[in-house]
Amino acid sequence: MPPSRAIFRTLCQALRGAIRGALHGALHGVNRSTTAAAAVVLTAALGGAACSPTFDWREVRADASGMQALLPCRPSPQTRRVRLAQAEVALTLVACRAGDVTWALAYADMEDPARVAAALAALREAAQKNFGGAGASRAPTPPPLKVPGATPNPGAGRFAVDGSLPDGQPVHAQYAVFTRGTWVFQATCVGAALPAEAVETFFDGLRAPT
Repeated sequence: MPPSRAIFRTLCQALRGAIRGALHGALHGVNRSTTAAAAVVLTAALGGAACSPTFDWREVRADASGMQALLPCRPSPQTRRVRLAQAEVALTLVACRAGDVTWALAYADMEDPARVAAALAALREAAQKNFGGAGASRAPTPPPLKVPGATPNPGAGRFAVDGSLPDGQPVHAQYAVFTRGTWVFQATCVGAALPAEAVETFFDGLRAPT
């Protein structure tokens, strides 16, 4: 299975365990006991600082949403029709790996503004409660989320959690959920270690060009 497809499947498994039937039909037959080890959207930083040659930062645009991100490697997008917050939407995962690190941005257009809050809550709950199952714990609070051009929403924010992969390996994650109009986004970093400079470069790169 190509790495990008495997990453998307891991994301979908995480969502399915956390959001009731979110991927029913799109991922028929996926084991429901799979834990949310990737925590909704995989993105991780492992080793070296942001200036390391391992990280080749480039701008990635999120389709018609008007949002852009910085990823340290060439991403491979995958899109599937899924159910999220009681709505069927096209969920896109843009992800890549660099230096044993997985980075990704997931996004979907909820189309109806009334669905945005529920979608953000579902993504946030999936990451926080299902990352590593019952053994997950909150990590030190990361800096506040600042995404220029994002639509203010009380459900948006940046969070951190410590958990484990399905094979029991401990991992650390930081993730952010936010919105722009009817679009919802989640950016996450997951790895055995999170190099601070690279993580800040990633989150600081989230913006909507003016």
